[in-house]
Amino acid sequence: MPSIKKILVANRGEIALRVMRTAREMGIKTVAVYSEADRTALHVRYADESVCIGPAASSESYLRGDKIIEVCKQLGVDAIHPGYGFLSENAGFSQMVKDAGLIFIGPSAESIEIMGDKLSAKRTVAKYNIPMVPGTPDAVEDRAEAKKIASQIGYPVLIKASAGGGGKGMRIVENEEEFDEQMERAVSEAISSFGNGSVFVEKYVASPRHVEIQVLGDQHGNIIHLFERECSVQRRHQKVVEEAPSSCLTPEIREAMGKCAVDVARSCGYYGAGTVEFIVDEKLNFYFLEMNTRLQVEHPVSEMITGVDLVRQMIYIAEGKTLEIKQEDLKINGHAMEIRVYAEDPANNFLPDVGTLQTYVRPQGNGVRVDDGFEQGMAIPIYYDPMIAKLITYASTRQESIDKMVRAIDEYNISGVQTTLSFCRFVMLHEAFTSGNFDTHFVKHYFTPEVLKHATDENEAQIVAALVGYLMEQTKKTTNVAETVSVKSKWKANRMH
Repeated sequence: MPSIKKILVANRGEIALRVMRTAREMGIKTVAVYSEADRTALHVRYADESVCIGPAASSESYLRGDKIIEVCKQLGVDAIHPGYGFLSENAGFSQMVKDAGLIFIGPSAESIEIMGDKLSAKRTVAKYNIPMVPGTPDAVEDRAEAKKIASQIGYPVLIKASAGGGGKGMRIVENEEEFDEQMERAVSEAISSFGNGSVFVEKYVASPRHVEIQVLGDQHGNIIHLFERECSVQRRHQKVVEEAPSSCLTPEIREAMGKCAVDVARSCGYYGAGTVEFIVDEKLNFYFLEMNTRLQVEHPVSEMITGVDLVRQMIYIAEGKTLEIKQEDLKINGHAMEIRVYAEDPANNFLPDVGTLQTYVRPQGNGVRVDDGFEQGMAIPIYYDPMIAKLITYASTRQESIDKMVRAIDEYNISGVQTTLSFCRFVMLHEAFTSGNFDTHFVKHYFTPEVLKHATDENEAQIVAALVGYLMEQTKKTTNVAETVSVKSKWKANRMH
């Protein structure tokens, strides 16, 4: 059974630091790789060793698997943790790592390849009778046939890139007249984003919830799930707010979804940490969407409610150890919220913003966790995802977790760039969210830039009112003191006469 002594983290920012911190707790040395743009980054300074692997562009640095493996050989690295994004779901890279005699802290190349293609994934899980959204069983090649299937399913339908993710290569088609145009757009975007123009058609669930299940599997066939995460608040089909557990699931549905997630992982011989994603309709019917064969951005909320360090478990599994956690050992304890703090302007269609963090002060206190890779004075690079941090709160109930999040947002002091903090605060206080009655169309239904301005105006009015009240109180106290002094002076004067 191999014992890992040194890990190279093939990533950057908060996830690189997240992995390194657990490695340090385990007595494992770490190596950071970085681009020229990240020379002074926190993950570079935190690691035991660090190596620059190329220019700012990720294609010349963080995506250069050959350079990363060469660094491993030079520095005597045992294993590579890919984090999320970049090479984390690249089956070719996973195989390269194995062929180089190194340990890939993640699933096998075969599992990544099977689940990396949505159609391949659907075919693989079919033998386990996993519920799936009605649609085409294979990639669409004959447009006329695809249109015929769409009519049979019933509009609206969704055209999705087979190799897609992050909302790219995805088009909603409301009627037959729109089909050809939306098909062309989906194929074009799929080719430009993934180099693969394969698309498929499925029924569009009008008011879906996005609920996913965290799974862990070892190399001996043991697989467990760590309950669900609700990820329905999204912009541009990408998550902004996540929580665990979901506010909409019953214990029976939770158990059924958990079993399905374990079966999905079992269908491809999965080991490591992974996430099985589902969509849930208004009647709480759930359908398999895809499997992400990596650690998710939102994994902290699962850690908070279960007490399980997922990175630690990934390292144990990569070493070949048997999973010691049994399904019956796991219970949901409390409630966790996570918001993604992006350098984006919510008042301008969430456009990315760049600049220097002139002020950067993290919130603190009981039940508050900040996973980030920045500090005051650092610049937000234009080359990578604009996420600054993940802010996580934990409490005994959902409402307490929301209240704690609002407090933490108010204490998070960032200046120099626009951020999504104001939007996330709006979400936390909105009745649809607090009641749990929301879906993936939250932004479309409830959010406009004007609501932020209104909220800002209200806050300013409250601040002004509080300030005026304070000044009046101080004036009143001063007057009272002056009167008292005056009275005392007269009393003393009278006694003297």
